[in-house]
Amino acid sequence: QVQLVESGGGLAQPGGSLRLSCLASGNIFSINAVDWYRQAPGKERELVAGITSGGSTNYEDSVKGRFAISRDIAANTVYLQMNSLKPEDTAVYYCNAEVTWDTGDYLYTGNYWGQGTQVTVSS
Repeated sequence: QVQLVESGGGLAQPGGSLRLSCLASGNIFSINAVDWYRQAPGKERELVAGITSGGSTNYEDSVKGRFAISRDIAANTVYLQMNSLKPEDTAVYYCNAEVTWDTGDYLYTGNYWGQGTQVTVSS
């Protein structure tokens, strides 16, 4: 099986920074596309940033120039560096990944979600 665990959330002041991590564990063969989503109270979950298996990245317009997604392939970890934080960035942040893992009999590719990490931006 595969588990995704996010960490790094917390309280930040406007203009501050946080770095979120998404660690994938299990008998992983490869991590394919990874996306970061967020969900604010009363709002739908929205895509914030993504990185493909080839390393291409994309960002939601409101975070372009402030957030950066990156990965450490050897560590099975994807990061979201968040700078110049604004109160409207307050949300629970989730990572979502397409992961291929070895069941012992065959390789299986599935889509997985982490449990989320709270980010609060407030003075």
